Amino acid sequence: MPAPHPPEFRRHAVELARRGEQPVAAIAKDLQISESCLRNWMAQADAGDGTTSDRLTSKERAELAELRKDKRRLEVENEILKRAAAYFARENILPK
Repeated sequence: MPAPHPPEFRRHAVELARRGEQPVAAIAKDLQISESCLRNWMAQADAGDGTTSDRLTSKERAELAELRKDKRRLEVENEILKRAAAYFARENILPK
């Protein structure tokens, strides 16, 4: 896998593509990257700017991952509490 391009290079490539002076394919060829790579960078930049709503920003992705982790933890805690409640309820019902 090739080394990732620095953020400055990505921003410059996206700026060139957005100017519309040349087709995206020509810009990608000049920069020695694939056209799909440049289009992905443009979509990521749009998502980061809040321009499009169909992609998550990196901040939103990180928040979503954190929320999913918290949800799993809470589900486990809830299951433990249910089992403990059932255990103590059984203990109080059975004759001694």
